[in-house]
Amino acid sequence: MLVGVTACGGGGGSDKASGGDAKASGTPSASASPSPTKPAGPPMLLDTITPQTGTTVGVAMPISVIFTDPVAAKARANVEKHMKISTSQPVVGAWHWMGDRRADWRPKTYWPSGTKVKIDADMTGVSNGNGRYGVHGYTHTFTIGDDVRADVSVTGHTMKVTRNGQTVRTLSINAGSAQYPTWDGTMAVIDKQEKVHMTSCSVGISCDKGSPNFYDLTLPWDVHLTQSGTYVHYSTGDPNPGSGSARGSHGCVHLSLSDAKWFYGQVKQGDPVTITGSPRGKAPADNGYADFNLGWDQWLTGSASGQETTTAL
Repeated sequence: MLVGVTACGGGGGSDKASGGDAKASGTPSASASPSPTKPAGPPMLLDTITPQTGTTVGVAMPISVIFTDPVAAKARANVEKHMKISTSQPVVGAWHWMGDRRADWRPKTYWPSGTKVKIDADMTGVSNGNGRYGVHGYTHTFTIGDDVRADVSVTGHTMKVTRNGQTVRTLSINAGSAQYPTWDGTMAVIDKQEKVHMTSCSVGISCDKGSPNFYDLTLPWDVHLTQSGTYVHYSTGDPNPGSGSARGSHGCVHLSLSDAKWFYGQVKQGDPVTITGSPRGKAPADNGYADFNLGWDQWLTGSASGQETTTAL
């Protein structure tokens, strides 16, 4: 999973999480022993593969592979060829490069619930085009869980939560202010934490304690949406969100304390949260896991090998 700044992100700092700084927790599991034949160059290694093996994730979760060193454009088709995706039912998808160190594979549309997925990244002897060669393989397996979605209306001050197509609850929310609008578009949940220390200084909003936009708070029930600092959570400064309170955040989506705790218990990594009605525009695809903010034609322009159908698991 991605690790980013822990604050509601406004206009300051970087809005993108590049392959270089999108480091995930944990390490990829090795599926093969090192090759007895030494490659003709220093090793090409995978920093992380997300999702972690054995996990259950949401329908919008991409497979995200981060390399320790840049992969040259001329080598990407061959690298993609050696990262094979197998599933329990056929799924159409493709790789897309987020810069030169991160490649994501996502389905054309959301994953079907219940799909079992396996990635075999056999990098042994594979060149990154920059003088490095893979020395072993990696295997991750995971499962697509229930189809849980959250649809946020910024102007309507609501969040509708559905599970497998059925509405579960509609919650009152506040989103970003005019000065610090929330990202639009679909963002798959990166991770969640029961408490997060959030500061305005960490995202470039204000480091001046006398500023009305300064904050330094530890807040509960935090669902992480973007690397630039977007969360769905409870805020002590906006305890009763909704159209009546007319409060704006610094880019996060605020829920009441009880609703935030409930929502936290409903969602998992990879569940899509789709926000509409904000003037900011869609989050960049590499700002966390906002892969579905690119249309399919746009997605394919970042692929070296094009559309494919998964092999049978």
